[in-house]
Amino acid sequence: MANRISQLLSHWSENRNTHLWVLATIIQTDGSSYRKAGAMMLINDMGQYFGLLSGGCLESDIMRQARRCWDNHQNRIIEYDMREEEDLAWQLGIGCGGMVRILLQPVHADNDYLKLDELNRCLEQRSEAEYHQQIDEGFPLNKVIPREDKSQKSAFSAQLTGSADVFVQLLSPAPLLAVFGAGVDAKPVVSIAADLGWQVLLIDPRVGYAKAEFFTKASQIIRQSIDELYDTTWLSQIDAALVLTHNIKLDAAALKLVQTSSAKYVGLLGPTHRTDRVLDIAKLTRNDLSKPLANPVGLRLGGELPESIALSMLAEVHAVLEQADGLSISGVLNQ
Repeated sequence: MANRISQLLSHWSENRNTHLWVLATIIQTDGSSYRKAGAMMLINDMGQYFGLLSGGCLESDIMRQARRCWDNHQNRIIEYDMREEEDLAWQLGIGCGGMVRILLQPVHADNDYLKLDELNRCLEQRSEAEYHQQIDEGFPLNKVIPREDKSQKSAFSAQLTGSADVFVQLLSPAPLLAVFGAGVDAKPVVSIAADLGWQVLLIDPRVGYAKAEFFTKASQIIRQSIDELYDTTWLSQIDAALVLTHNIKLDAAALKLVQTSSAKYVGLLGPTHRTDRVLDIAKLTRNDLSKPLANPVGLRLGGELPESIALSMLAEVHAVLEQADGLSISGVLNQ
């Protein structure tokens, strides 16, 4: 089960009237913590939870605390503080040294399911939305404000309002990755991306490729000619594209197509001298490219097996989408 909010909501939506549910949200942290403010988890009366708020050390106690929400239909606020030796967090052995405050909210028809169905629809339509949660121990009053202008830059991801009685976060749909080419090396790419909670479009017009039984985690398999895809809706929705057909003409068609897309990252498998041939066939120069081209694609992680190459490519995509530098956190690689 993926931990992204879109995956959690999809599962909840299918089972919302089958079980009692509680939404748990981290609303404040101080010091080190496994997850930051905005992290969410859904808990049901079967003792199941979906998503993580810690490395697994808090979840059982959070579930125990959540049961009280079903008794009175009210919010609850709980806190774990590893800075205080007398706090329960010490007994749980968290060891992170920080504080975590969590808002627990019962989810049921009487409170309009906390507007989670509306939030789910926004994310399914690949729209961003602000999610507002009232922070008190009264009746839940949540709301969803869709973000119509996707080009609008946000100054926040999750925050308490000035009055500190409402927690607001900007939620986005899962990254949408287009993978051109459905050979052997595409299998781990699709699998790992799906495990990250991303949506994956697999495109390959060749007969005998892109068989559904080999790509069970792909969100959609497209077998149309690449030249026929210029008017497709998803072209203006993708966040990244990986071109790995191992066919120069197909690579050229794909590379030309994604120049018209919304992709923030375009990666092309193969050495630079091969890329020159791909560009010649596409009748493009490097200066013509409207998207920065990652070629050779991926980070220098080492390894030559398909799984290692897939990890290398997706690590670079992940860093670009998260606006991170992809460097070692500890600096151990520089020692």
